[in-house]
Amino acid sequence: MSRAQDGARGGAQGPAPGRPAVDVVLFDLGNVLVQWDPYLPYRGTHSREEVDRFLVESDFWALNSAQDAGEPWASVRERLGRTRPDLVPMLDVYVTRYAEALPGEVPGAAELVRDVRAVGLRAYGLTNWGAETWPLAAERAPVVRLLEGVVVSGHERVAKPDPEIYRRAVARFGLDPARTLFTDDAERNVAAAARLGFRTHLFTGHDGLRAALAALGVRLGRDS
Repeated sequence: MSRAQDGARGGAQGPAPGRPAVDVVLFDLGNVLVQWDPYLPYRGTHSREEVDRFLVESDFWALNSAQDAGEPWASVRERLGRTRPDLVPMLDVYVTRYAEALPGEVPGAAELVRDVRAVGLRAYGLTNWGAETWPLAAERAPVVRLLEGVVVSGHERVAKPDPEIYRRAVARFGLDPARTLFTDDAERNVAAAARLGFRTHLFTGHDGLRAALAALGVRLGRDS
């Protein structure tokens, strides 16, 4: 078992009697609290096969990671145009219709964040998200406004799993990693947090996160 997986179990010692083992939940946002699907901007205009081909041939995930780390879309577009100008129109569709990639909150997200805060835990976000598209997050998924603060990679110009962005979250929100549960749906981001001393949980659904919190002595709403 990896350290990241072990962190989801609350570590070997577990919570002290009468006190949860964590004071804070630090949430990833994309597909943890906010739904994100890069296929949706192409709905009605391009087939799934066309989008798959574009994602592979443009190395879309690298382009997306660059804007997560602070590179403007205009710069990303220019770079793609130098090597694959034929793919630029497909990128333009994604950027122009980006709001459609965010169909709303992950079901159960708002209830979970409210439950976390209702028992006295703090709730923050640490997300890989471009600065230009970040304003759409709360517009499309109001759960974002329930968080007490969010560190956004596009603003910081550094993205997970770089340890620096975790350190910035620690400093900005006054976190003790040993008493903070970090949850993310990307295994490499969870592993990076575990190396920095965070409690961790690899997110696969809100029921699993609730179970991880219960193992740390946190009883939430309907789970209590």
